[in-house]
Amino acid sequence: MRSPTGEVIFGGETMRFWDLRAPWLEPLRGPNGLDLSRLKKDIQPWQERRSAEYMTHAPLGSLNSVGGVATEINAVNYVSPRSWLATSHFVLGFFFFVGHLWHAGRARAAAAGFEKRNRS
Repeated sequence: MRSPTGEVIFGGETMRFWDLRAPWLEPLRGPNGLDLSRLKKDIQPWQERRSAEYMTHAPLGSLNSVGGVATEINAVNYVSPRSWLATSHFVLGFFFFVGHLWHAGRARAAAAGFEKRNRS
């Protein structure tokens, strides 16, 4: 999409990628952003390979992720130890919370006389 001034407008992940200031992308820029005629005619094979590599092997929290969670796990795009630590603490905290509710309910039921007593 183009703005009235002729600037190329992208959105979302495409915008994050093409807004990148990189040496392999700068020759394709015109006075108003990316120049579509240069993009169609003057793109070099190495620029195409580099952009494809960036889009398919991006680090955590960039193009191959949704909300910071990696959607393609490989040697480059991986879930960091920080993510594992945060997720494990959240999951364990959730189960501890549910356990506390469970035992509170059992204690209240026992105090109210709803628990079965073992008769030996």
